[in-house]
Amino acid sequence: MTHESTAAWHELLDTLRGLESAFLEGDRAVRDDRTLADGYRALATTLGVAFDTYLFAEPSRPSFLELNTPFRRDRRWGGDNTDAYYRLCPVDPARRYRVFGNRGDAVYFALTGYNEPAPGTWSDQIVLHLNDTDMGVDANGDFSFEIGPVPGIAALVTRDYQVDPTTGRPVTWRIEALDEPDPIRHGDAETAVALRSSAAWLRTMFLIVPLAVGVRSDDQHTLGHEIANAANTMGAPYQVPDANFGWSARDACYSFGSYDLAEDEALVITHRPPTSRFWSLCVWNQFMANHSAGDGRTSVNIGSAVPNSDGTVTVVVSAEKSAHPNAVTTMGYPRGNLAFRWFLPDAVPEPPEVWLVKVAGAPTAVD
Repeated sequence: MTHESTAAWHELLDTLRGLESAFLEGDRAVRDDRTLADGYRALATTLGVAFDTYLFAEPSRPSFLELNTPFRRDRRWGGDNTDAYYRLCPVDPARRYRVFGNRGDAVYFALTGYNEPAPGTWSDQIVLHLNDTDMGVDANGDFSFEIGPVPGIAALVTRDYQVDPTTGRPVTWRIEALDEPDPIRHGDAETAVALRSSAAWLRTMFLIVPLAVGVRSDDQHTLGHEIANAANTMGAPYQVPDANFGWSARDACYSFGSYDLAEDEALVITHRPPTSRFWSLCVWNQFMANHSAGDGRTSVNIGSAVPNSDGTVTVVVSAEKSAHPNAVTTMGYPRGNLAFRWFLPDAVPEPPEVWLVKVAGAPTAVD
């Protein structure tokens, strides 16, 4: 007797077996053993996220799951950073929900709803967005609001940005369904759909990662964020539109780049922050993953950065942390990616300026 879930499980295993070619072969083959090892960690992490999203989710019995955190090593993926907590909750577009909680010490937080054009396909539309100014937060930091039905919605993603996650209290997020739950049915057909959705979601992730470093080939994919074409540069900042790929933030502007540094080289990056609720610059590996908070200083943000006298901010990026007050480290990686994000900016930021210098010639103090 052939079971659909058995066939789907074997298809998922075949998918996993083939995905390593994304970082072992072709133009995107990685060049060092640490990034190779990161590839297998990325496979394991994204499989866990896929299972959370498709295999174990119960949209009529909702709960927020950890998607990224500053500390969980098995949730370093998809553009994470050491300043923020992200949570995920799959939902039903026909249902009503109440979301409630407390802001903790967040300097910015939001909830965004995304569509899913077909099972396992990535979102291409933001269908709901509320930031903390929309939630009726009271003097104690408490909030409560209802959502739904929302046509097309498939998942909620929360964002919670902290100046210092090692001391800040994260947002408390709770959700409850306002309609009677469906019967729990984990049968053969349902499990097969969930496994195939997980496989489809994974395949798309590995069309995106590993990210390019340096010049991209003509047939390079254009899914996801816009990455600078040359190493040791930053791309032009841009505002996220509602018609968007993946789980990007509606209130954000982004600038992405890459680095390719010898041990004695550094990047000196200067930008003029617009008035905004939060901004940060993060160092990623080629799988859009940062290190955990406390491992090393791999990001700088609106609260930790020391500005220059003219209001600009200079950051020095090198293999080992330098003496500059805004120095960040690549944790010894020779190649990787860089990500600026600005939340609720009053304007799209000016492009960051980038200089490649010798470490010995990098600035050690603010101007």
